[in-house]
Amino acid sequence: MGNRITRQDHGGITTVTLNRPDKMNGLDLEMVHALCEVGKEIRADKSVRVVILRGEGDCFCAGLDFAKVTRQPTGIMRAFLKPIWRDRNAFQQCCWVWRELPVPVIAVVHGHCYGGGLQIALAADFRFARADARLSVMEIKWGLIPDLTGTKTISELVPIDVAKELAMTGRVISGQEAQALGLVTRLSEDPVAAAQALATELIQKSPDALAGIKKVFHENRTADDSTALANERSIQTRILLGQNQRRAMQAGLKKVPAKFRARQFDFS
Repeated sequence: MGNRITRQDHGGITTVTLNRPDKMNGLDLEMVHALCEVGKEIRADKSVRVVILRGEGDCFCAGLDFAKVTRQPTGIMRAFLKPIWRDRNAFQQCCWVWRELPVPVIAVVHGHCYGGGLQIALAADFRFARADARLSVMEIKWGLIPDLTGTKTISELVPIDVAKELAMTGRVISGQEAQALGLVTRLSEDPVAAAQALATELIQKSPDALAGIKKVFHENRTADDSTALANERSIQTRILLGQNQRRAMQAGLKKVPAKFRARQFDFS
């Protein structure tokens, strides 16, 4: 990961920090690959129960660092090309990795959250933001489309006409407007503290149930009725066969906090 990304683990909560504050956490190729790598590491670490994704310094992420990456044409081409064994390239993976994780991911948005930075945040399960944060689908400024999975994640959260208006204009909106539109989950003067509070609540829940909820909601969003009901049955059956559901049931009946074992299922 080098120094582009830092990771801190505490009591099942992992905080991943974009760490180029002098460049407004702009995405260069090193950071893109570091995000992919840390996501892969977290997926393999079953002790992780919740991820908080944030930016160091004055903002979350101002998007792609064009001034730097344009000096690395070979690296850009390699990152843009899709490996034959995968359905996405490195730029897309640095966002989609948070969607794939079998744990809740909370993005903390403050300051600028533009372009690729916004697409990273939108791949999280929740976005906590300051009201004065500034968000933009900014690719149109450079004559581009949002291609770091943003066309998928934005259109899941807002009506298609709103998604197209944001992408076609590159309009900068506040955290307050973003919440009104549905891009932001919750506003807070201290979104880091708010994210920590939710993370602390979530680690009290069964990690298998959380993984199953994340998977089934994403799968069923576009599934037909029959497939959606089958997905519910399939995931619930696996959960019922696991130890953590029994622990949750026993704790609930005794009215005491449950003591869960590490996550058994990824539902991949």
